[in-house]
Amino acid sequence: MIRPAKPGDADAVVPLIVLAMDELATKFANSGDSVVIFELFKHFFQQIGTQYSYENTIVYVEEYKVLGSLNAYNGGDLPALRKGFLEYLAEKHNLKNFEPEPETQSGEFYFDTLSVAPEAQGKRIGKALIQAGIDWASALGHQKVGLLVEKDNLIAQNLYKKSGFKKQNTQKFMGGDYDHLIYDI
Repeated sequence: MIRPAKPGDADAVVPLIVLAMDELATKFANSGDSVVIFELFKHFFQQIGTQYSYENTIVYVEEYKVLGSLNAYNGGDLPALRKGFLEYLAEKHNLKNFEPEPETQSGEFYFDTLSVAPEAQGKRIGKALIQAGIDWASALGHQKVGLLVEKDNLIAQNLYKKSGFKKQNTQKFMGGDYDHLIYDI
């Protein structure tokens, strides 16, 4: 079953967000300490009006256990959603003048993080979350879904392309090379 996330899902969803972000999570937290990283994203998952909020997340649940999550939002809202996050990073994580490039833009519903628990991979959960995300975007009136995927993440690249996403361009984001993929609704 796929449903909207709740603040109480934090302990299950935050590790999935961090898994999807990989090394970007350490850059945002300005720390390699998994406890520090988890607490940072838990804080923002439980807030409203932020990029990583539960209100911008759907989860795949089986037998009362969260096995996957998709964090997504209107790309045009990124500056407002990111503002409090960046202010918090400056104050609590000593990331002064930290201004990551915009990863999305107006005109697209942006899939920020998509992740499936390692023990549940290969069960079509990612594909189900992608379709639910496309349906979510459509219900909100969006015409496009966009995302960034690392150029060398061939498993994710193939999953998105099999789901109908097409490469629009390549871009740098926080020192990495990413393909910007688009799905036209």
